[in-house]
Amino acid sequence: MPTNGKLYQFMNCNILSDHKIIREDIWVRNGKIVDPEKIFFDEKISADVKIDCANKLIVPGFIEIQINGGYGYDFSFEDKTEEGLAIVSKKLLEHGVTAFCPTVVTSPVDIYRKVLPKVARRKGGPHGATILGAHVEGPFINTGKKGAHPSACILSYDQGITQLEETYGSLDNIRIVTLAPELLNSSSVIGALRQRNIVVSLGHTMADLVQSEEAVLNGANLITHLFNAMLPFHHRDPGLVGLLASKKIPEKNPVFFGIIADGIHTHPAALRIAYRVHPDGLILVTDAISALGLQAGQHKIGQLDIEVKDNKAFIAGTSTLCGSVASMIQCVRNFIKSTGCSPEYAFEAASFHPALALGIEKNKGSLSYGADADFIMLTDDYDISSTWIDGECVYSEGGM
Repeated sequence: MPTNGKLYQFMNCNILSDHKIIREDIWVRNGKIVDPEKIFFDEKISADVKIDCANKLIVPGFIEIQINGGYGYDFSFEDKTEEGLAIVSKKLLEHGVTAFCPTVVTSPVDIYRKVLPKVARRKGGPHGATILGAHVEGPFINTGKKGAHPSACILSYDQGITQLEETYGSLDNIRIVTLAPELLNSSSVIGALRQRNIVVSLGHTMADLVQSEEAVLNGANLITHLFNAMLPFHHRDPGLVGLLASKKIPEKNPVFFGIIADGIHTHPAALRIAYRVHPDGLILVTDAISALGLQAGQHKIGQLDIEVKDNKAFIAGTSTLCGSVASMIQCVRNFIKSTGCSPEYAFEAASFHPALALGIEKNKGSLSYGADADFIMLTDDYDISSTWIDGECVYSEGGM
């Protein structure tokens, strides 16, 4: 369907367009959303194929920028990396995710060099969601806010960007780097990463507001799982959280932040605060781990043993949370319930906002003309009815 040149018309649907839900058809050709006015007035043709959407809601496909694995696979394992990517990317279609950044947590150097070459960018389709590049969460973080990251593997970048190249082996497959901005040489490292079109996210950090603002002015534009693994808000120095209301951040360089709305990592009141203070920057993430889609029990994340019980994931033998077992559509529903936001906003927080943060908004994250025809059809209860990539149905509830 994506490349056969035929014109497809999706009829009888409500679509999310320009921040609101409207009654309108979607026209797709060669995997792209096309402007019907040009079809009517310039080409003067009708659709080759008409698809009745039975009054379903159509929204852009979700873009997941922080997911550690799922269905028994962890992206920080050196074994079965390709198998894990294949299975997880395929299963994500069931949750409305059409593109994602496989996340590799703080690991030994040899793990990066074995795993990252296998996390190559890949176009999505029936085989699974698009892989946008890896999100490396560490190892250049602060041990004081390590969370579930092993202390023995945490590093500093005394040699600047060279240290990252030596640690990861290559930056080629990396799309996002999470680092602690208070580390020595952060300014030069952030600048060097941005020159390579790699998004810099601030997280697992003890940074104060001044250090955080300096990092953003140097090119960082994202915060990793807001409120988690950072200094708590304080009225005299709000720390990293203060970036949401900082007056030193230029409008042309907005700050985005991931937030886990699984009902466990972030209290509903905290979700409401973040939403009301800086709604334009909010990105829904799952931070899902290998236990996504599995039953309670013993699992792993990176180099650590974990235990899942009562829909919560802990480092084994502790009370430290270490990622979620929630899907993106669950986070969307929970966010709507917790904040009272409009469904339109929640869907864009899982699609358009991450696309903006990654700089891919012209192609993904919306149903704008010229964008990739990546979208999902939803029931009235916001259950996933079907998922489409490049105008092709890649998942349908009950089979295809």
